[in-house]
Amino acid sequence: MLDRRIARTFVELADTLVLGFDAIDFLHTLTDRCVDLLDVDAVGILLADQRGALNLVAASTEQARMLELFQLQDEEGPCLDCFHTGQPVACADLTTEPQRWPRFTVAAREQGFSAVHAVPMRLREQTVGALNLFRTAPGDIPADAIELAQSFANVATISILQFRALRHSEMVTEQLQNALNSRTIIEQAKGILTERLQIGVADAFSLMRTYARNSNQLLSDVAAQVIARSPEVAELTRIGKPRSHP
Repeated sequence: MLDRRIARTFVELADTLVLGFDAIDFLHTLTDRCVDLLDVDAVGILLADQRGALNLVAASTEQARMLELFQLQDEEGPCLDCFHTGQPVACADLTTEPQRWPRFTVAAREQGFSAVHAVPMRLREQTVGALNLFRTAPGDIPADAIELAQSFANVATISILQFRALRHSEMVTEQLQNALNSRTIIEQAKGILTERLQIGVADAFSLMRTYARNSNQLLSDVAAQVIARSPEVAELTRIGKPRSHP
């Protein structure tokens, strides 16, 4: 059964040579599949923009999102080291190596994480980002899980680069930048739904993602409609607050 799920994931990650490919949704799918199939509690993805600066584009949990943002802000952490060296970076117990990333270690513990392993998203000499695996309990992530994570990262990188090559002859920077711009719009829309519907950030994102898929739209387009208060997403924005339980 596990082998079948892994095979389906590889097919899903490779199936990008289609019109209307949604890079942000694709990368969130990658984080979801890693949590489902690997011995990890959360996953984050950082991608480089056209200037080579890393940006957060996907995270499986709010805690992982906050930790990734902390790394970028403080310019310290295993995920940054992984991107800059193009090599995997691991720490099975952050408390035993506090001097390695002092500020990151404190932030990771505050978010409930004790171990991290980052693998590069690269093709030959070109590294476009890092796939980052987090665990709440100390301990090495199994070698077969790391190998599978690297394979997922490799396939995802190739898929993204292939798609961009079809759309443009000038390497990959344009769509990477578009994905990062889309992420900003999505974050704004999540904030609006959180405020308007009085729901959590994760629930707001889930609502938009489900609506985008059901209506066959790009996630970024739905987010832009939420920001503009478009009547096209009236059904989405009228969803009531979750019932409180006694």
